Amino acid sequence: MLQRGGIPENWRTSPYQEVFTRKIYSITRNKMEPGVVKIAEDSDFDMLKMLVDDHTNWRLEYDQGIEAKVWTKSTPNCNFRMVKVQAVFQNIHASTLFDVLHDPDYRKEWDEHMQASIEIGYLNPNNDIGYYSCTNKKKFKLINLGYYKILLLVSCPAPVKNRDFVLQRSWLDMGAEKLILNHSVEHKDYTPRKGYIRAISHLTGFVIRSLGDSCFLGYVSQTDPRGKLPPWLVNKITQKFAPKVVKTLKKAAENYESWKAAQKDPTLKPWVYPELTLLSPRVSIADCVSSHSASVTSTTNYDGEID
Repeated sequence: MLQRGGIPENWRTSPYQEVFTRKIYSITRNKMEPGVVKIAEDSDFDMLKMLVDDHTNWRLEYDQGIEAKVWTKSTPNCNFRMVKVQAVFQNIHASTLFDVLHDPDYRKEWDEHMQASIEIGYLNPNNDIGYYSCTNKKKFKLINLGYYKILLLVSCPAPVKNRDFVLQRSWLDMGAEKLILNHSVEHKDYTPRKGYIRAISHLTGFVIRSLGDSCFLGYVSQTDPRGKLPPWLVNKITQKFAPKVVKTLKKAAENYESWKAAQKDPTLKPWVYPELTLLSPRVSIADCVSSHSASVTSTTNYDGEID
């Protein structure tokens, strides 16, 4: 029988327990940041909630009431602003939105820019590592030039070069409140590819709160697309694009339940039933060690992209 949320009851007595205790929990207790592979702690999720709820030093850029609000914030040591979105999704349950943000098969149904979404493996039932890439679409006009990232997704309108990521994703389902957090890491089998610019997620997170038959969404992201796109352009377009993403996400959530019910196995939700996660490959921390030649902290520019 599947157990919803949390860690399986037999976790402490399972053969996985020794592996995770010895090889992961003792690896590092560093801050969650690019290049650091670690199990997300309560303090990491508390930090995410603080960023969503505390508007100190944030600048309100867009206000449509409960439908969508967008803030931006400058931070030290990064030229790309942090962006924050808050919205209320009427008649969308928190569990449905949580599923939409996780489900890789459904993402293919509504994100036309995602080229690949590959699960590399898991660290524990609530932390995994994956590869994500997007391709540009020629039908977009130049006015849409820029880089956008949300839901672990990216949009790369032409003539911007394709982007990709290697991300650690962490999540916590507490019933009425559900949290998702990700940041860039490395993996030896997913080094930078020709034709793609390896972008960096400093932080991307979602806070979902139940409001009865509706739900609250809080989204925070700070991403460096790298390449030759000037920070001022990325900052400007990202804040203007965010409200459109909210509408797209709401529409996706409205259609999710009927789509999932029609699938071969509607209960296939590893993010909800942690024992299903254990059926996937396990990631070795040794394979995620930073390399000097392709570090996620590198600031190298790439050629071949519009200035």
